[in-house]
Amino acid sequence: MSNLPNIAGCTILQVIPELSAGGAERTVIEMTEAIKEAGGRALVASEGGRLVKDLHAAGGEHFSLQLASKNPVVILRNANRLLDLIREEEIKLIHARSRAPAWSAWRAAQATNTAFVTTYHGAYSGNSTPKKAYNSVMAKGDFVIANSRWIGEHIKQTHNVSEDRIVIIPRGVDFERFNPSSLHSGRIANLRNDWSLIGSDQRLIMLLPARLTEWKGQLLALEALTQLSPEERDSLVLVFVGDAQGRSAYVERLQSFIADHGLVRSIRVAGHCNDMPAAFAAADIVLNPSIRPEAFGRTAAEAAAMERPVIASDHGGAQETVIDGQTGVRFLPGDVQSLSAAIRSLIAIGPEARAGMGKAGRKHVESHFSKRGLQAATLSVYSSLIAQGIARHA
Repeated sequence: MSNLPNIAGCTILQVIPELSAGGAERTVIEMTEAIKEAGGRALVASEGGRLVKDLHAAGGEHFSLQLASKNPVVILRNANRLLDLIREEEIKLIHARSRAPAWSAWRAAQATNTAFVTTYHGAYSGNSTPKKAYNSVMAKGDFVIANSRWIGEHIKQTHNVSEDRIVIIPRGVDFERFNPSSLHSGRIANLRNDWSLIGSDQRLIMLLPARLTEWKGQLLALEALTQLSPEERDSLVLVFVGDAQGRSAYVERLQSFIADHGLVRSIRVAGHCNDMPAAFAAADIVLNPSIRPEAFGRTAAEAAAMERPVIASDHGGAQETVIDGQTGVRFLPGDVQSLSAAIRSLIAIGPEARAGMGKAGRKHVESHFSKRGLQAATLSVYSSLIAQGIARHA
């Protein structure tokens, strides 16, 4: 028997640019599971991607729209298509998770008096008036979900949203999937082989799991390695796991830096990984060196769930997921010397102390960041708004 809020018979639509990889995309799948379990019908509109198969496996239905486009004409066309979808599928609530599709969804929701929820997944950049106006749609939800306390304060300060409309729902970790005790060693061996790390290679492994884009800090991590002594560099390997998502120029910058600074032996650019639990388990230390604040930082929490210490920038959601000195180390954001010092400190304490940090990290995220908690809290938001809508139309 499910202990989730009941939304039996209600159709929920989530909108997102695409279903490729990332925290927001994974949360779409998790909420699809919850909607189905709670008796609802789960629809998703996006441009598609590798996670569509996961969506279908979770019981969701996918509708293909050009929702990644920021072209005003396309946004308006999408709004009209979503308006038709609301009527055709009798949608009770729309949940928007990104700005371009949120503008389309908001227009459609306004036109049909449909409940509208947003999740503010990032501290969007840009201070110009047009940029602020574009970002503002993420604060137009009947309820605005913030995935950390830090992002909740950011929403209040940036958009002057009343506190009663902001709901803090941290992202959740799937503790069945991210469970070190249930991980077969063969999965780790397969990944080490994929990373060209043969069995006799005993170097310490640092993992930086993030899509390849400058603000995620890959270049910063490379610069930090150059601050280590040759002996220190020879003792470790840094693995980048994540999609380039078409950013070929940035990949070329990374590769040029690696070659120019003699780091070829110390770096692996591994691309997308389908087995992140094994990737974390294969690592000794996980890096989360984002230049801009992460609204939450799912990889830090998932790494902790796999009992791995995390080095994270000391801003944004990482201040809630990483306890400095206990579950990992936080460093001055964007500071090469601070990051290299953090790397040195975790190398120096040795494997037993790192293991202790990892166990403390697992305990911390189990207490605060569960997938089940995210699902139940989000469904409560849905249930409340749907009930209000039914009352308005009674």
